[in-house]
Amino acid sequence: MTDMLTDGADALLAGASILVVDDEPGMRNFLVKTLRPLCRRVDEAGTAEEAEAHLKASQYQVMILDNMMPGEKGLDWLGAQRVGGGATDTIMITAYADLQTVIDAMRAGVSDFVLKPFRSNQILNALRRCLEMAQLKRENRLLRRELEKTDPGRRRRKELVGQSDAIGRVRDVLDRVARVSTPVLVTGPSGSGKEVAARHLHARSPRAGAPFVPIQCGSIPAETIEYELFGHAPGAFPGAQTGREGLLASAMGGTVFLDEVCELSPAAQTALLRVLDDGIIRPLGTERDVQLDLRFVMSSSRPPSQAVAEGRLREDLLFRINVIEVEMPALHDRGSDVLELAELFLDEIARGLQLPRLELGSTVRAAMLRHTWPGNIRELRNFVERSLIFGGFPLDTLTQTGPAEAIATLEEIERQAILAAIDAVGGNRSEAARQLGVSRKTIDRKCAAWGL
Repeated sequence: MTDMLTDGADALLAGASILVVDDEPGMRNFLVKTLRPLCRRVDEAGTAEEAEAHLKASQYQVMILDNMMPGEKGLDWLGAQRVGGGATDTIMITAYADLQTVIDAMRAGVSDFVLKPFRSNQILNALRRCLEMAQLKRENRLLRRELEKTDPGRRRRKELVGQSDAIGRVRDVLDRVARVSTPVLVTGPSGSGKEVAARHLHARSPRAGAPFVPIQCGSIPAETIEYELFGHAPGAFPGAQTGREGLLASAMGGTVFLDEVCELSPAAQTALLRVLDDGIIRPLGTERDVQLDLRFVMSSSRPPSQAVAEGRLREDLLFRINVIEVEMPALHDRGSDVLELAELFLDEIARGLQLPRLELGSTVRAAMLRHTWPGNIRELRNFVERSLIFGGFPLDTLTQTGPAEAIATLEEIERQAILAAIDAVGGNRSEAARQLGVSRKTIDRKCAAWGL
């Protein structure tokens, strides 16, 4: 019997603590005699009340639960346990396995399903699968935690970085809507961090433990976008030899980020509108409806009203997705955030390319603050990567690239004048203050506000 188990499974069984819940003494006796020689601990309960007492007193890796019990079905009791915070992995055993029972078991969080009558190797295989899956989940959580510690780029990808008022307002809105499932439309220039905003929202929502699935709408051919989003059955179209789960279904319980939603084909926009209205998709080539549980976040680099006027976005779809609009500011409007982002990029890219890290001196900082960054955060990252590769910052590429007719604010003119004066006198703030006709204290205060 035990020859069927792998060495890894034997080790998992040897350390496992199991609770058997069944009202039939003969079945409990069979399971206990089968499992006790292989497991660290096996307890038994004949009623739901006895099981609750065991669960309150001890922690079990797996519970083997009979569905047909006197007074209350095992599934009903398990559902109540889940609502109350119980999270023990459960193997359901039953002699009655109609489709509705299977669906109810899945909804109650059952890990595996074994039909009576069964042999000892069947329950052992189910137990092995359950323990191995639990181990994989634990290892995954540990790996995620290690990545959080060792990969500085993950902070940038999962949260909005910066202390500027502009990004603070964005952060406030996202945090306010994080706990509801209302669709969010993120707008802003290309490279301004719209996907990072979507990840920030997901990480702070109750869906944070479920998948975040980004979909680049413009990179999927129009003729296949519906197959990609909704999935398909075998033979749904020429060449589809096997079925495939769609991207929306793969994000079940989590968040879908539709990047550049205006790039969706008209047919895909129509289908998406239906999904947003009723939360149901039907994979192509099937008659089976799939109920979704998703949070939708969309983005657009162009103003939504302009996209509607150009015929690139359905007006009724815009009305449906534009419940909450979050506008990402251009990098040039975020002040000293550019320096904080640059520091993060220096850490991330230097580690990834195994190159020496460069330090941001005052001259480099001043030049970066003066630059208008038309390519936004993407341009900044490329600038940092290029600098690391060549071992120095190419300051000659950081020029004023804004339109000549643009009118700068007084605050921006003041900042550019002070930084230009400091640069012109080689970083001597006292001399810059003298030439500008202001006090050194004023220069120091301004520079501190800009992160210099």
